[in-house]
Amino acid sequence: MLRIDGLNAAYGRIKVLWDLSLSVGSGEAVGLFGPNGAGKTTLVNCVIGFLKPISGKVLFQDKDITGMEPHEIVKLGIALVPQERELFPNMTVEENLRAGANYVPHARERMLEAFDLVFTLFPILKERLKQKVGTMSGGQQRMVAVARALMSFPKLLMLDEPSVGLQPSIVSELFSKLREIKNQGVSILLIEQNVKQGLKVVERGYVIENGRIVLEDSSTNLMNNEHIKKAYLGL
Repeated sequence: MLRIDGLNAAYGRIKVLWDLSLSVGSGEAVGLFGPNGAGKTTLVNCVIGFLKPISGKVLFQDKDITGMEPHEIVKLGIALVPQERELFPNMTVEENLRAGANYVPHARERMLEAFDLVFTLFPILKERLKQKVGTMSGGQQRMVAVARALMSFPKLLMLDEPSVGLQPSIVSELFSKLREIKNQGVSILLIEQNVKQGLKVVERGYVIENGRIVLEDSSTNLMNNEHIKKAYLGL
């Protein structure tokens, strides 16, 4: 589904990613874990087209999408839930959700089907359809952000730090929804600092530190890894 080979990236003269490679299979949930400043968001920006890498390749369904424009990448079937949510606070839930489908031709044609999908996952959004997003709680806004991404019927859903700023109970609920999304056949790349919760969602994970992948293993093995226990789980 997604394959990243030997990616190097920088902001100006500051190099952030060093020869980074990872993959996400069809229908697979994969995690990318690491501390602040490790390069997680930079990787996402390279995949979605916000940042052009220095070298290396990003392949999606065997198509080289390196350096393509973001709107073209979205049309191919990749959706991103950014860390900052980037919703329209003065618009209603319905208007925000429609925005998720408007730029993808096949999604516009299946708008009602998309609404049914997101309302099944997030029933509260159906109740709040006419509410302005800016008046909602942080957890509810995060649900809107995930639902908006799903409106485009993505093959790959990327989430950048979805648990940031949320109460533990809301994080558990949100991650439970991610498991449901994965079970519907959507591939997931989950970028997270919350390693303990993240490993409950994914089957496999990578650990990035200082712009380099330092670990790659199954979620079970990562949970029992001594470095992970000490550095990320506080054990």
